[in-house]
Amino acid sequence: MKRYIGLDVHAASTTLAVMSASGKVLQTVVVETNGQALIEVLKSITGELHVCLEEGTQSAWLYEILVPHVHELVVVGIGEEQRGPKSDALDAVKLADRLRKGTIERRVYKDRGVYRELRELGRAHAMIVRDVVRVQNRLKSLYRSRGVQVTGKAVYSTKGRVEPLKQLPAGTRAATETMYAQYDALVEVRKRAEQELLEEARRHPIAKVLQSCPGLGPIRVAQMIPIVMTPERFRTKRQFWSYCGLGIVMRSSSDWARSPDGGWRRVQMNRTRGLNYNHNRQLKVIFKGAATTVINQLPEEPLHADYQKLLARGTKPNLAKLTLARRIASITLALWKTREEYDRAKVREQSP
Repeated sequence: MKRYIGLDVHAASTTLAVMSASGKVLQTVVVETNGQALIEVLKSITGELHVCLEEGTQSAWLYEILVPHVHELVVVGIGEEQRGPKSDALDAVKLADRLRKGTIERRVYKDRGVYRELRELGRAHAMIVRDVVRVQNRLKSLYRSRGVQVTGKAVYSTKGRVEPLKQLPAGTRAATETMYAQYDALVEVRKRAEQELLEEARRHPIAKVLQSCPGLGPIRVAQMIPIVMTPERFRTKRQFWSYCGLGIVMRSSSDWARSPDGGWRRVQMNRTRGLNYNHNRQLKVIFKGAATTVINQLPEEPLHADYQKLLARGTKPNLAKLTLARRIASITLALWKTREEYDRAKVREQSP
């Protein structure tokens, strides 16, 4: 006896809708968004439990505490807003019905396993880095607002900020010094967060293997591991490309037209191309950043030579960089599956 349960989760309350295999809504329950309360409600429902909830702030936590008590737990990506009536109960019913019918197109992978701590440290490090960049932008905007031209990173150092500060009027100088105090504090926090992230990454043997790939340093690897989790999720490199936002898709419209004999024929027309929209943004940043590192800093790598060959053939630089990023992603997936470190000779043999 299967029971399909939709959870509409909010900060204070969660609405559960229980549906039978035939599509009949058996009950709707409102409980506190509390781990123990949710577990008790699920235990009171008889049958084989299939639970569905939307991706959100609390979805990872709910997945961890509920998955031992159900037969199946699915986290779905948030889609476009549907027109028509809407309420917590209706949303929960729709989730249960989609799971029952098997119409869920996008399932979010939530099993963190041994990488749970690494994932949280990676998220904290990324947030702190964004804060540092935000303060850097504010500092330069303060200088620009008073007509003081500053470029590069020297203005953030203790010595490099002395002369630019002298050119500011008293009021702006005081505000800028306050921003510098915030920047200095954040830099220290960033160093500690980076150290903790790298120490946790070293505990996992796969990190050393992945760091051997060109362009992937310790921080990029530490950020990537808890996102991908396991390479077995991807049967082919093309699936991995799509997950990383590096998959090329074709888009067309009005493909058919009437033929002289009254039938239908496909119209020969140019199709627009682009990268897939549904992807993990952090992974796309990681692999495009790795491609940039190979292009600018690793001239001895066979991958750099391949990039130059693409340019010589007339490929646009942005497309050549995309091709390089896709190749680095393919190498990363292969290293992860075989657990063998990067071999430059094998890449040179496979170069076009």
